[in-house]
Amino acid sequence: QVQLVESGGGLVQPGGSLRLSCTSATDLSFYTMKWYRQLPGEQRELVAGSGSGGSTDYGYSVKGRVTISRDPTKKTVYLQMNNLKPEDSATYYCNAVLGRFSYWGQGTQVTVSS
Repeated sequence: QVQLVESGGGLVQPGGSLRLSCTSATDLSFYTMKWYRQLPGEQRELVAGSGSGGSTDYGYSVKGRVTISRDPTKKTVYLQMNNLKPEDSATYYCNAVLGRFSYWGQGTQVTVSS
């Protein structure tokens, strides 16, 4: 069982930045790591992904504004978000995938508002 703990969410003004963290006691180096976001009543939307080999991909709506990165020494995956917009407000979830196994964190709330 892989436990993931997200942190770093909060209230930020439009145009501001946040860095979300996803930390585990498990070495995440071999996992595909992804960040999703979700609004109540809606499906989860992929924000960013990081393959174990170093590849990355980003959701269309956030491309150019977010960066996913890893720190293996801290068993942590980050999501740096810049130039935030009100439509970025959502609960952000960390996801770790290895083969047929998929694990989720509890989510962290991001609210972009003036």
